[in-house]
Amino acid sequence: MTGSCQVVDVDDDEYAKLIRRMNPPRVVIDNDACDNATVIRVDSVNKHGILLEVVRVLTDLNLVITKAYISSDGSWFMDVFNVTDRDGNKIWDEEIISCIQKSLGSDACCFFPKLRNSAGVMPSNEPTFVELTGTDRPGLLSEICAVLANSKCNVVKAELWTHNARVAAVVRVTDESTGGAVEDPEKLSMIKDLLCNVLKGDDASRTASMTVSMGHTHTERRLHQMMFSDRDYERIGATEGADKSWPQVAVMDCSEKDYSVVIMRSRDRPKLLFDTLCTLTDMQYVVHHGTVDTGEEEAYQEYYIRHVDGHPISSEAERRRVIECLEAAIERRATEGLELVLRTEDRIGLLSDITRILRENGLTIRRAEISTEDGKAFDTFFLSEMSGNPVEAKTIDSISRQLGHMIVRLKQNPLLPSKSPEVAGAAGFLFGNLLKASFQSFWLVGSYS
Repeated sequence: MTGSCQVVDVDDDEYAKLIRRMNPPRVVIDNDACDNATVIRVDSVNKHGILLEVVRVLTDLNLVITKAYISSDGSWFMDVFNVTDRDGNKIWDEEIISCIQKSLGSDACCFFPKLRNSAGVMPSNEPTFVELTGTDRPGLLSEICAVLANSKCNVVKAELWTHNARVAAVVRVTDESTGGAVEDPEKLSMIKDLLCNVLKGDDASRTASMTVSMGHTHTERRLHQMMFSDRDYERIGATEGADKSWPQVAVMDCSEKDYSVVIMRSRDRPKLLFDTLCTLTDMQYVVHHGTVDTGEEEAYQEYYIRHVDGHPISSEAERRRVIECLEAAIERRATEGLELVLRTEDRIGLLSDITRILRENGLTIRRAEISTEDGKAFDTFFLSEMSGNPVEAKTIDSISRQLGHMIVRLKQNPLLPSKSPEVAGAAGFLFGNLLKASFQSFWLVGSYS
């Protein structure tokens, strides 16, 4: 296709809604087309963000996307995903298959989600979400938990990410006295002031923010949006020669087709595709064609993109910003360092006590996932020394003694070695052949009968 094509939000007018009703999404789940994966084919009316919503549904079901072929040029969206469960097996569970069909099929509303509102007072039947962004530092989560505990708030669920000296967290809380949403405006105002002071720390050059949201929200989606808005992709005091594992990202022109081409190589991990698509969507880019392939350790992603206005990337500054933002998207969900998994009976103040112990042992939290269910607490932390180095053996022994009865898993995930960039050199060959071959396979293997 030559020239540019602007993707129009199908919710904008009644005619578009009629087109959508006349052409409902079609989902085919095939366990025979591939030897080692379940093949899921989706076609639907196109809409900005629809690719991300499909991937979100699959990843929320804990499915692993091993390959993907993407085509959403013009007004139609046609994609194929090879998926497995976390153990690498095909999807045979009828409940999961039914859930995929219902979530992505003709009756689904996932393609057109409603945004939750922000407010100072929550209806009691809605959860209270506290969203925080600020400057990262050792002991920060411990201080946040202490403020919430002293304010008689119980943490029901939380997720915290850190990246490039910035932190973002989404915390679901209940009022200790009622077990329901926090509804008192004065109490919410006091909590906001206290948490903003904690988040600011000693860094007056960067802002901190705290908002309270009502209704349901997709936590990981919000974390990407929050960190992107906070400009965590701006590398302060770091260079590309730093001794760390850099994802390899290249952005180049495909002038004959009026696209920009994004190529990414990184270590493979769960939800990687979701993370990169979140950022491209937030930056208002549309993936018109693409291919994703994963190996035992490495993941390859190639996308042919344009901005929503129909134009490719037009300046060096824009190209550099896309690279930095995609690097940040890959790096945010850190799984390096000491992985500490805890399971125990839940109680008021438990999280505050756990994070205090980690702080007192000189550990900083790189990422955290907190949840409670049926009176049980399920917590996962990724930790390092305050210097950023791996946790020492004597420190591991200390926290094992203090938290031993809660510990389910304690695993040291080493930092990955640095790699020299190889993406750009291979790109010229890939442009003309790889995507073409991918879509030939798409139609040979994945065509509808």
